[in-house]
Amino acid sequence: MIRAVYGPDRVYVEMVKRSFELWEKLDPSLYTQTGVLWMHRGDDAYVRSSLPILTELGFPVDNLTLADAARRYPQISFKGVQSVWLERRAGALSARRACEVVRDAFVKAGGTYRTETAKPEARSGADVYVYACGPWLGKLFPDVIGNAVRPTRQEVYYFGPPRGSELYQPGRMPVWIDFGKRIVYGIPDIHGRGFKLADDTRGVPIDPTTANRTPSAAGIERARRLLAERFPELAKAPLIASEVCQYENSPDGNLIVDRHPGAKDVWLLGGGSGHGFKLSPALGEMAAAAILGGGEIPTQFRLERLRKTEKRKTQFEK
Repeated sequence: MIRAVYGPDRVYVEMVKRSFELWEKLDPSLYTQTGVLWMHRGDDAYVRSSLPILTELGFPVDNLTLADAARRYPQISFKGVQSVWLERRAGALSARRACEVVRDAFVKAGGTYRTETAKPEARSGADVYVYACGPWLGKLFPDVIGNAVRPTRQEVYYFGPPRGSELYQPGRMPVWIDFGKRIVYGIPDIHGRGFKLADDTRGVPIDPTTANRTPSAAGIERARRLLAERFPELAKAPLIASEVCQYENSPDGNLIVDRHPGAKDVWLLGGGSGHGFKLSPALGEMAAAAILGGGEIPTQFRLERLRKTEKRKTQFEK
């Protein structure tokens, strides 16, 4: 899901805007515009605080009454929802295919793509090394990153919509977020993959190398309860596919982009925290500018803020 609502954080909204431009340039077919429907069970300050920045940067957002939302989306039950917002310029990216397109463009431009095992101590010969190792970044750099990247278990499900129905297809169904005690989101049936439902709430910590990738009975049951409540017609929909993924969370949810404090030829990129992929074109551009030309990195992405966070935590625990 790619969306521009990021509270009052201008840096991320600007990165989303730039990412849209770069995804479009790379391959327009990677993006399906559906809009994102924000359904808040309580306070909607997260959306409201974004509105001035979104308006300035060209992201229209509509505040729908519950009655209007119900008429527009009869397949959704708005029981328990207090407010509804439709972020019009938002939708879904085809993540797996996007990775393949990026790889192919890189190779076409003269790069070499390999599947290897990398270790920090093995570097030799290059001017700069960039380690963007996702959930493994903390293991490779325990002294600098360590627990600042915490992999968590995230279960994803795909349910089969009713045969012949178009209500769960792009055009009739937006990407949606059910924003309550838990944050659950979903994507309409794009490319025949099924109706996607995923719990964005941070899961339990896992080891990404050895983790069990079998979806849990408890997770499936929780997903079905949400379907029954929010999409009654899908209450007994068949589960046609599932995945167990991981987030690579930083303590404050911000990205990590910085030079290794003890090695001038090493840069560290990570802390995707569930939003890193959609921002990756802008993130790559930002990192390249900093590495090759001395471009600025936002303070909130620097390693220094992680050391301050850990120091405050240690003082509090004492």
